[in-house]
Amino acid sequence: MQEIKNIIFDFGGVLVDLDKQRCIEAFDRIGAHKIVKYVDECRQEDLFHDLEVGNTGIGDFCREVRRLSSGCKASDEDICNAWNSLLTGIPEQRLEKLASLKGRYRMVLLSNTNPIHWQKALDGMFRHNGMDVDDYFEGTFLSYRMHMLKPDPQIFVKTLMTSDMMAYETLFIDDSPINCAAASELGMMSLNLKGDEWLDRV
Repeated sequence: MQEIKNIIFDFGGVLVDLDKQRCIEAFDRIGAHKIVKYVDECRQEDLFHDLEVGNTGIGDFCREVRRLSSGCKASDEDICNAWNSLLTGIPEQRLEKLASLKGRYRMVLLSNTNPIHWQKALDGMFRHNGMDVDDYFEGTFLSYRMHMLKPDPQIFVKTLMTSDMMAYETLFIDDSPINCAAASELGMMSLNLKGDEWLDRV
């Protein structure tokens, strides 16, 4: 078996824990009742999709939330806070595991995410023992910046090429079986795991 030299990590569900119900309740509290169905279902085209692929900005996203929930008077800040309630944090043991892998593998992060969640992550989610996100990863590849989403093969190709990584030397860890299948098709090894499941597998 080819030696693994590189690891590509997913963000949501692998590093950071997600609480969909908490997010739904947060939107409900600010009067954005019609948004609940978008949070609760996986949709290919909606306001969250447009935010993740970089087709809309934060201001337009918040205006669309208010438009869809007629009568909702929530501020942009309230809407961003409600959306951020999906992210519950990165447990300490995962950050310590990343730190222990740092000297053995080249590591990058590849995430279907949006500017609201990523700013939340940068506001201290990765901070631990004097390290922050750039200390763990050589690069962060984010869908809203790349205007592509996993499982599009091109987002993997761009990540590998930009990082100067060979697919057959790379392990991809993601909580989506569809994304893992796409990575495997390109010659990467993949692990479909979530939460702490990957800690003893790497």
